[in-house]
Amino acid sequence: MSQTSLLDASAILAFLQGEPGQEVVRQALQSTRCLVTAANQTEVITRSLDRGGSSDTIALILANLDYTVIDTLATDGAQAGWLRSATRQLSLSLGDRLCLAAAQRLKTKVLTADRPWLTIAAALELDIVCIRPDAH
Repeated sequence: MSQTSLLDASAILAFLQGEPGQEVVRQALQSTRCLVTAANQTEVITRSLDRGGSSDTIALILANLDYTVIDTLATDGAQAGWLRSATRQLSLSLGDRLCLAAAQRLKTKVLTADRPWLTIAAALELDIVCIRPDAH
C-alpha cells in the first residue's frame, strides 16, 4: 500500500449501502492506506443509526472495515472555519470541511460521493475523487 486516501463519510456510506461508486471505495480499502476523520466517523455512525441500524451491528461492521480513524486537530478545526468562505456556495457541513482541512494537512487524496466538491479541488490544491459514475 503505497498511497493514502482520506474517505469522506459519503464515500463510506455509499460503500456500506451498496450505492453507485461502492467499487471505487472497495478498491481503495483493498489497495491503499485509508483514513477517516473522527468527525466523519461520527457522521457515518449517526446516519447508520438514523437508517435503523443497531449499535452493535454498526460497531461490528465499522470495526471490520480496513481504515484508520484519525483525530481532528485544532489546526483542522481552524482551517475548516477558514474554508467556510471558499465552500459556502456548496453548503458544505462542518464534517465536510474538517475532511477537506485534514486532507490539506496530510496532503492526501480525498474520496467522496459529493460531485460538487470537484469544483473546488483546484482552488484548495487537493486531489478530490468523486466515486459516483458521471451519470449518477
